[in-house]
Amino acid sequence: MLNALGVAQIPLLAAMLVGGCSAKFARAVQRRSIDAGLGPTALFPLRLRPWAAGTLCAVEFGLGIGLIVTAGTLGAGAPAMVVRLGTCVLFVVATCALIELRSIRPDIGCGCFGEFSSTPITARTLLRSSLLALAALGTVNLAPIHPPQSFSDVAATLIFLLAELAIFGLLSPEVRDVLVRIGYSEPCELRVQSPEQTLATLQRTNQWRRSATLIAADQPLDVWRELCWRYLAFPSKYNGREAEMVFAVYLQTRRPIVLFALVDAATGVVIPWPVSSARPVGWRWARLLRRGAHASPQPAFPSWLGDEPGQGRLRNPNQI
Repeated sequence: MLNALGVAQIPLLAAMLVGGCSAKFARAVQRRSIDAGLGPTALFPLRLRPWAAGTLCAVEFGLGIGLIVTAGTLGAGAPAMVVRLGTCVLFVVATCALIELRSIRPDIGCGCFGEFSSTPITARTLLRSSLLALAALGTVNLAPIHPPQSFSDVAATLIFLLAELAIFGLLSPEVRDVLVRIGYSEPCELRVQSPEQTLATLQRTNQWRRSATLIAADQPLDVWRELCWRYLAFPSKYNGREAEMVFAVYLQTRRPIVLFALVDAATGVVIPWPVSSARPVGWRWARLLRRGAHASPQPAFPSWLGDEPGQGRLRNPNQI
């Protein structure tokens, strides 16, 4: 029984480490910031946070893969001992860091699983980290794992694994947040999305690539939001005139609608597109929305675009 309990810790710890690293990496790619959403990095000076976050993610991934590789006879001995001791030390240090983080920044989450760990640190979070440290400690002297010889060995390991997963599920606020996200879709007016995330989403679209030659800077001059739309104005120049390339990005996670127009910087009048044979993709979307091409409800058309190209006027952001 004790051997089955020890064997169950290897896949559990490996799943926690690799899963946590994957969630952090996905958040970093989405936000284009390696330290985005990683709670323990708040303990480091601002300039060291990207290095600390990258190191933490790499260590978690390396230990998670190492636990799997050294579980059998291939990595038995000193390599297995080093990986398991390293895992134990990691969770002990993580527990201490969470205690410190809770005392100085009680408003932020632990960042254990990226954007899913935004809930402030509680006693349950600390208990979960402590139990993971004990689980890692229990694997230090574990003998090399061999294929099970009987059904009873498999059943005992599965029972222990499922029981521990249930315990960690009860101690994890992330489970509740995931279930809420699955069953609830918040109105777009209340949807929280940072300007950095909107910019990263915009720069992956065809509309951005199509108008890239007219954009003079990677960072916008102005960013503002109106209900379900976020507007980004970039400096541009056309026929010697100061202009702005204005994008309207619908706030949704996947495949957002993106409208764009070239606007005179002084008057706010929409300038006809430079290439007459290539009308901006945004105008095609605009006409579809105005004509009600789809039966399903569509997002409201941005108020700063006119009925026809060249007749729109950019609304003063201060009036929104």
